Amino acid sequence: YLCDQKKKYTMRISYNWLKQFIKINKTSEEVSEILTDLGLEVEGIEAYESLKGGLQGVVVGHVMTCEKHPNADKLSVTTVDLGNGEAPIQIVCGAPNVAQGQKVLVATIGTKLFDAEGNAFEIKKGKIRGEESNGMICAEDELGLGNSHAGIMVLPEDTVVGTLARDLFEIELDEVFEIGLTPNRADAMSHWG
Repeated sequence: YLCDQKKKYTMRISYNWLKQFIKINKTSEEVSEILTDLGLEVEGIEAYESLKGGLQGVVVGHVMTCEKHPNADKLSVTTVDLGNGEAPIQIVCGAPNVAQGQKVLVATIGTKLFDAEGNAFEIKKGKIRGEESNGMICAEDELGLGNSHAGIMVLPEDTVVGTLARDLFEIELDEVFEIGLTPNRADAMSHWG
């Protein structure tokens, strides 16, 4: 908790931790109203992600085909099954280690990835040297999972196609309540209180 000069304290409480103490079947906004009605003024709710972007839109794909790009020496044209029941998509990939049969992480169209400085870039449908590309097969640094950019991340063969990357890497999504407390509410200066 934090204290300002007016003797008002601020307590930050994790919604996920709170759910471990009591059974809650309400949204964070509903819980916020309940806490305020109980005399604990909720001053705000802040989203928290253990990895910026939470890997939303990134799924496990299976590289069905991998051929040399007809108009570029260092690019490959792949078809990737995303396990969604639809036809495989075509993705142009520049990684030297991409190969047929691999299980890989694919950022689908509309996915926002974040660079090391926290700047977002969105994956868009496009053409690379005349070949259509409908996503991006990712290296670990492109996802924020490490620093390597030597090639794409190749997953174990038994990884299930279509699995969401946020589930595979157990990315935590949470909301944090910021509660304004007066000195008479010392009971509320912890999750248990």
